Amino acid sequence: MTTTSDTTTSDRGTDGTGADGAGADAQSTKGAYVTAGQGFQRDTAYIETRITRDGRDGYPVEPGRYRLVAARACPWAHRSIIVRRLLGLEGVISQGITGPTHDKRSWTFDLDPGGVDPVLGYERLQQAYFARFPDYPKGITVPAVVEESTGQVVTNDFPQITLDLSLEWGEHHRDGAPDLYPEALRAEMDEVMQRVYTEVNNGVYRCGFAGSQESYEKAYDRLFTALDWLEERLADRRYLMGDTITEADVRLYTTLVRFDAVYHGHFKCNRSKLSEMPVLWAYARDLFQTPGFGDTTDFAHIKAHYYVVHEDINPTGVVPKGPDLSGWLTPHGREQLGGSPFGDGTPPGPVPEGERVDPAHTPLG
Repeated sequence: MTTTSDTTTSDRGTDGTGADGAGADAQSTKGAYVTAGQGFQRDTAYIETRITRDGRDGYPVEPGRYRLVAARACPWAHRSIIVRRLLGLEGVISQGITGPTHDKRSWTFDLDPGGVDPVLGYERLQQAYFARFPDYPKGITVPAVVEESTGQVVTNDFPQITLDLSLEWGEHHRDGAPDLYPEALRAEMDEVMQRVYTEVNNGVYRCGFAGSQESYEKAYDRLFTALDWLEERLADRRYLMGDTITEADVRLYTTLVRFDAVYHGHFKCNRSKLSEMPVLWAYARDLFQTPGFGDTTDFAHIKAHYYVVHEDINPTGVVPKGPDLSGWLTPHGREQLGGSPFGDGTPPGPVPEGERVDPAHTPLG
């Protein structure tokens, strides 16, 4: 990994699924996620190639050269969708969206006409990985950045992708774009993001994919210890790092917005619902109601992915009708803490045509 803010040695493993991806397990059409008697360990060895101003890895920053392939269902990919929108890079880096489910081979472009990505000409994201690495041995994960001209994957290093969108693509940011990784806060931010990753982002997976009672209970306790810490931290500050949104908020949001819909029940993270944690619930609603967050959130894709793909946890494949989503638009009161989402900047404009979430997928009442 090229950044330490999202991984620890204890979180390295060989689960075969990477971020959110299709593994190589042959026991199931969709892949197995739980190993009996063991705790969950995430494989965090991603393709470390970077897109940079100086092009030192062979991939320079260049508008129109790359395509971000993401799944609205996946929290790791959702980060990149949000950051791309907040920074106004929609006209600079194109975006392809996969369907919410995948089989053991790959994410697929089943939402596009004919099931083919209109830019890459691929049916499966796997094709972009194999175009560069014919014997690629690991899971096919999202997000992935693909070079349009060659159809080859450049990187799937999801924490570095979003940081580089901030740090390397600055010349192409929209006017009024926020500074999501402010230099003066980076040391503290890295510590906060590290804890959010290990204890919350990945913590819910350690609960859901636990293969023993002992590993589940340890993961459960770690998760809610961290959520209690976040309740306290956010009680007197509007955002994780103070008065404005940063990358740290993006990373926490994508787990919180999935909590009641998926993690509370499906992953057995059931001490409290998000809606029963007053500070985090208000904080999450504040973000949801901010352009770039709620307008990139697709609850139908989220629920379909987890409840259909994880068939060893939910063998019936039944997708719950709930929860009631109307609370996401209720007043949050967080503005009383001061600050503003974009500081001296401005919110992003309307979602581009063709990138809007289907309103039927987020029925808010």
